[in-house]
Amino acid sequence: MNLYLRLLWTLLRARRLPPLVVGQTLEREFRVLPNDLDANGHMNNGRYLTLIDLMLIEYFVRTGFARVMFKRGWRPMAGGSFITYRRGLQPFQRYTLRFRLEASDRSWNYMRFEFVDGDRLCAAGYTKGAAVGKGGLVSNEESYAALGMPPLAAAMPAAVQHWLDGERSLMNTPW
Repeated sequence: MNLYLRLLWTLLRARRLPPLVVGQTLEREFRVLPNDLDANGHMNNGRYLTLIDLMLIEYFVRTGFARVMFKRGWRPMAGGSFITYRRGLQPFQRYTLRFRLEASDRSWNYMRFEFVDGDRLCAAGYTKGAAVGKGGLVSNEESYAALGMPPLAAAMPAAVQHWLDGERSLMNTPW
């Protein structure tokens, strides 16, 4: 199934499934398809992040945030990701993708994801995203208020803090 079909399927599926509460874990089963493979015969490293984008879309739709964004003229924006691979996913292998919002700061939200085969962790990481409007990044205070809830009050995971420290160092180091 090509990516546009997966996107269409994700949108249709998300509209049929029950709403999610912000912070609730989203799990979805996938199968490694032939167009997911790289030259080494396992799932391409870029495909992992493409699937994370699909999970973000489902998460936005099922939490109601997609409706809020469209109504206010906001757009979702990815700010970065990091991922670590432990086991390759093979052709036609079934796996579960877990996705959960774990923390937020002034404007960014940090979502953890895991690709698992049974009880074996194959890949894991974080991605960060925010809403952007005409004036730039929308504060989480404003975006959560639009959902009728206070901003997420969870401690920043140590892995995310290390990532942000590394990101600051990278972006402030001249070439």
